[in-house]
Amino acid sequence: MAEGAAPQARRRILAGEAGLRLGAAVLALAGIGVSTYIALAEAGGGAPVCLAGGHGCTTVAQSEYSHLAGINVAVIGIAGYAGLLAAAAVPGDAGRFAGLLLAIAGFGFSAYLTYLELFVIDAICQWCVASAVIMALLLIVNGTRAWRYAGAELASASPR
Repeated sequence: MAEGAAPQARRRILAGEAGLRLGAAVLALAGIGVSTYIALAEAGGGAPVCLAGGHGCTTVAQSEYSHLAGINVAVIGIAGYAGLLAAAAVPGDAGRFAGLLLAIAGFGFSAYLTYLELFVIDAICQWCVASAVIMALLLIVNGTRAWRYAGAELASASPR
């Protein structure tokens, strides 16, 4: 590699990955917002307000599936999104793979909850759908980040 090429390659890697990290951070913050709204609405004994009308949010919030081991699933969501936000802040492979693993787990949990809404509870909460969409987008962003940039620092290092 020509002299000076390694630092240029490293700058290109960091610049390309920066957009994905920023996107992941924005999505994680949106997820924290949605999950916090759901948790606060349910903490007062109510349910999130369905923006398009209907009673799906109330039905879901009052179902036995709104808690896991006594913990509101929205609170679990807040923790998951906070972990994804932290992973977006960590540069390098540690942040890439932490983000990917958390996104896979979050997507799986969201898919399970969506299954319950559709086939067990027989009601749809719009806020839960929003959270599931955000988690799916986080999986795409973190998957792209991990796939495209894994080991990139090693590849751009100059030979000794």
